[in-house]
Formats: sequence, C-alpha cells, structure tokens
Amino acid sequence: MIIGAGFAGYRTARTLSRLARGRADITLLNPTDYFLYLPLLPQVAAGILEPRRVTVSLSGTLRQVRLVLGEADRIDLDARTVHYTGPEGDGGSLSYDRLVLAAGSVNKLLPIPGVAEHAHGFRGLPEALYLRDHVTRQVELATATDDPASSAARCTFVVVGAGYTGTEVAAHGKLFSDAQVHKHPLRTGMRPRWLLLDIADRVLPELDERLSRTADRVLRERGVDVRMGTSVKEATREGVLLTDGEFVDTRTLVWCVGVRPDPLAESLGLPMERGRLLVDPQLRVPGRPEVFACGDAAAVPDPEKPGQYTPMTAQHAWRQGKVCAHNVAASLGDGEPRAYRHRDLGFLVDLGGVKAAANPLGVNLSGPAAGAVARGYHLAAMPGNRVRVAADWLLDAVLPRQAVQLGLVRSWSVPLDTASPELARVPSGPGRKRSGGEATESAKPQPAAEPARKQSGGEPAESRPGGEPAKKRPGPRPPTGPHLAPGPVKRTDSPDSPADPDHPVDPFEGDS
Repeated sequence: MIIGAGFAGYRTARTLSRLARGRADITLLNPTDYFLYLPLLPQVAAGILEPRRVTVSLSGTLRQVRLVLGEADRIDLDARTVHYTGPEGDGGSLSYDRLVLAAGSVNKLLPIPGVAEHAHGFRGLPEALYLRDHVTRQVELATATDDPASSAARCTFVVVGAGYTGTEVAAHGKLFSDAQVHKHPLRTGMRPRWLLLDIADRVLPELDERLSRTADRVLRERGVDVRMGTSVKEATREGVLLTDGEFVDTRTLVWCVGVRPDPLAESLGLPMERGRLLVDPQLRVPGRPEVFACGDAAAVPDPEKPGQYTPMTAQHAWRQGKVCAHNVAASLGDGEPRAYRHRDLGFLVDLGGVKAAANPLGVNLSGPAAGAVARGYHLAAMPGNRVRVAADWLLDAVLPRQAVQLGLVRSWSVPLDTASPELARVPSGPGRKRSGGEATESAKPQPAAEPARKQSGGEPAESRPGGEPAKKRPGPRPPTGPHLAPGPVKRTDSPDSPADPDHPVDPFEGDS
C-alpha cells in the first residue's frame, strides 16, 4: 500500500511493480490519477506548456498497480488499515501488509496578517492554471481601465520567496506578461512590474554563490525588481505592506516561501523531526517494521552530513522511492535491504527563454548552454510525455503564446493553506462522516495557518526540513448551493458556516 504519487510514491510504485512481476498486490492511493512533474510547473503558468504535458497517467504507466482515487484521512497502525475519502465524498478503507507513506508536502506559511486570505501558493496544477489566467486577466483589465493607478496596480505582481520556485515563477512570469503588452497598440506604455522578495541576502540562498549571481543578473536585466532582505509585513485587499515600510499596490501575491510535510505524517503519533516522520537509513519507521516512509514526509538520515537529514527536494524523493521499493521487497524475502545513499548531481534553475543557471556535476554554466542542459535534464527525468513537451518548446520558440484565460480555476478554489494543493476546491453538498466518526460539512473549506519562524523562501536545497503544526484561520469562501456537485475535502480542512452572500469578493479574483 503506497500513499501518495509524487516523486517518491510514483518511483516506489513503478520500481516495486517491476520487482514483484505480478507476485504481489500493489495499491496506490492518490487524490489524482496522474503524477505531476513539478519542476516544469512555472512553464505551465507562463503559457509555454499545456497542463497535461507535465502530468503522467498513473494507470497508463503503472499497469500492475491498483489505483485508488482518494485522500487518506486516518491510518490505524495496529489494525493495518488506511481510511480514506474518495473524490465524490464517499469513504472507504484499505488494508495492507506493508505501508509506504509518501504523502509529500504542502505550502508553508508564516504568521503574517492577510497572507492566508490574499496570497496563492504554487504547489499544484490548479494553482499554476489559476496564476496563468490571473496574470492574463489583470493585463486585460489594466488595458480597459481609464485609471492609471488601477492599471499600474493590476500590472504589479509580487512573488515572495527567492528559492527555486519563486525565482522561476518571477523569471517566467515577467516574460509572459511582457509578451502580452509587446507590440499591442492599446497597451503602449504599459510596463508589467514583477517584484521578487526574500529575507535572505541573495537570490537562491541554498545554491552556490556563482549560480546565485547569475540568476540575480538575469532577473535584473529582464526588469524584475529583486529585493533581498525584504519581505511582506501585511497583505490587504489593495496590496502589500513590505517590511521596509513601503506599500505596494497590487492585485497579485504569489507565496513561494517553501513547503512543510503533509499533516498526515504528524497524525500518526510516531517520532517526528519538525513535521517529518523519523526513519532509519533503510527508510523504515522504528518500532513499525511494516511501515516505510520516503520523500518530503520522511526525515531520512543524510550519510553525507552526519546528524542531519536529507533536504526536501524532488531529486532526493525520486532516489528514495527506488530504495524504498527494494527494501519493501526485501522485507518480503526478495533481496537484501539497502541504506539510502546519494551523490549530488548538481542543481539547475530555468530562468525562461534560453537562460538558465546550472552546475551539472560541479561545472558552473549560464546562458544558452545552461538552458540546453536544463531542458535536456527535464526531458531525461520525465517518466513520460517527452515528445509532447519537446514539441511545445519548439512551438513556443516560433509562435507567439496564447494569452487566453479559460476561467476553469477560481481564486477561492485554490486557498493558500490547504492539505491538498493538487486539488482545486469544489463546494460540496451535505456533510459526510469521516472514518473516525467525525461529521463534517464540506460546503466550504477552511484553510489553516502555520506558526513558523521567518526564514528565506523556496524549496530548500540544504537541510531545512521545517513543518510545525497548523492552527485554524478563516479563508476564502466558495459559493454554495444545491446545484453544485460534491467535491473532495482533505482531512485538515474543517467545516464552517455557509457562505455569506455579503462577504466581499477576493480582490485577487480580479473579476471586476
């Protein structure tokens, strides 16, 4: 039984199915029917890649694995049972002989007023689609207004967190918004403004300083306002107040300050390390030989840095998944267990166009050479859709991007603090019973905020696990009504009163 189909869970399922060769029943529990290749998500938001290009069908590539759509609500370790909720609100339970917890991570919050209500994260496909529509909508609304101040605010985009994700979002976003005003007769003089904020002293603080300088130079040359040592003090309907006292009028706040482990791991009541489940070098949970954990949900000892744990990165999760599969097989008598070991292959950051910063095998590259390495690496690393991705890159090089908003994902459906960033919130009808007997009314999800100390943003490339418990905070209110279909609700979301018709519209929805 495998919970989660991210980098760790997908690799575990794929490797285990090859080792088992039909001799074992393998079940994969995941909210969606696809594996998401997260590193290319900024290119979806920038209109380079179509959304399905970064998804890989689970049933199509894991033919010997039983896929169960749903979200794990509770794990009964003594009964060896996982209780889950399906995509239409129905509950169920699954038994196991071996359990692999690979639930991944969710957006990390800081206790900053207004952020949970007015910011959006960047961890799932719905958030990328929302940002793509939102940027397009803001440029179109800025064109239509006669108020210069309103136009400037709509063309100002603030990204918090200068790690991998934040840097790539700002770099690709600037090119995307500039392309929408370039050579447009009614948008002459419009200059989209992108701000990249972080309390760290440099962009990409986790990487080598030479890569950091390269990324900083490319961003500034492109026109991104890079402000290190600065973050958001408060977010409001009209904009954001920065820690240096400046108020920035904006309708867009993208939150990329890192991740925290999925709350499911903490609910087990087992030894934790800052929200991550402690495991031994063979990825087994001490005292529970039938339970394994890998990826962002697991605190895996780092053999290269004694006393520390491997960082929460896709590169580690992918490798841990393979080791975990071999050790599950070994626990059933097939082979010998292995300890997790790794060697860094280098890092790369895609800065849009032909620009990138990379150090494959320790060789520092920049410009078109780094861009070619970055794209070559992604094509090699993707478990599918390589030809389609390459075709989209080719078309983007010779054709203008389609700046069209589809309106499929609304602001309220992608709250910042959610345990399910891979799912857009869908209002549901009557309450349902959870497996633990707790009644819920899922008409409106209520996100929660995490009390965490300030730290530089982005996915950590050094050991910075993070992940303190969350506390409840009001969030976006979706519309409700009997005509709306039921939808999935994650275990940490709690019920609230029905939507208030007088509640003001989220300013970042941008519908007016």
